[in-house]
Amino acid sequence: MSSTPWPRKLCFERGARQLSVSFDDGSVSKISFKHLRENSPSAEVRGHGAGPKPPQAPVPDDVMVERAEPVGRYAVRIIFSDGHDTGLYSWSLLRELAAA
Repeated sequence: MSSTPWPRKLCFERGARQLSVSFDDGSVSKISFKHLRENSPSAEVRGHGAGPKPPQAPVPDDVMVERAEPVGRYAVRIIFSDGHDTGLYSWSLLRELAAA
């Protein structure tokens, strides 16, 4: 098994507004859509380089995931109801967000 957890299943639970991720090590993590959106790995959210994070508008509590697209074998692009659609969520980032 590799050191990076490999997701076996991603389930976007719209009613609960959360992503359930089942990893190959047997763990299952749940991450709210709001937490995913607030912690997008995009430059728009995190900034460019080592500088400070840019100011962000508050993410609404009812933000939804409109759809998700696989990116190669290492990540997923998530498109949110507020129009945010940049940033690639790697498998290790999903594990990190679930632990936060």
